[in-house]
Amino acid sequence: MEVFRRDEYFAVVGTLHDERPWADGDYGPRDLHFMDLGLVVRLSDMTIVDAVADMQTFPHAECTDIEPKFRDLIGLSVARGYSSAVQERFGRERGCSHLEFLARAIGPVVVQGLTSAGAWQVEKGDGEHPMSEGGFSFLSNTCHIWTEDGPGAQKIALGWRPGKLGYPAPTVAEIRRRMAENG
Repeated sequence: MEVFRRDEYFAVVGTLHDERPWADGDYGPRDLHFMDLGLVVRLSDMTIVDAVADMQTFPHAECTDIEPKFRDLIGLSVARGYSSAVQERFGRERGCSHLEFLARAIGPVVVQGLTSAGAWQVEKGDGEHPMSEGGFSFLSNTCHIWTEDGPGAQKIALGWRPGKLGYPAPTVAEIRRRMAENG
């Protein structure tokens, strides 16, 4: 997965390469699948505004017939309910399992890209992290760290921001201790 910032958008490209390292090409192909799924996500509301599937290597001539269907990602938000919406549109016989996997995997990549972009902004000296307290609500209940009263929310409440106090982020107790020391 790669994420590129373009003004107020992220361009995200997910690549899947299914290689058979043992194959010499005599009986079957060494590369069974090689495909990309590219999305453009508007950062203000985390909505997909463009989507392109591109299969370069595939096992059946008909595989590429599904590529245009992945434009149906346009209009989806990569925030709440994204994985379910992708599975509903492209799961099982409605899509391609490989492209569906890429689509589902892109959601968390965009979220990580947002927090990373904020940390980079601070590192460049462009002020406070734009995702201050309350600005991380899109992460709520996405994993055990970001449960509503979990470690992530507690760290934010203490003043921690991505990129602050090292990586990986210290425990809640350690952040509490460091913040008390620094007053």
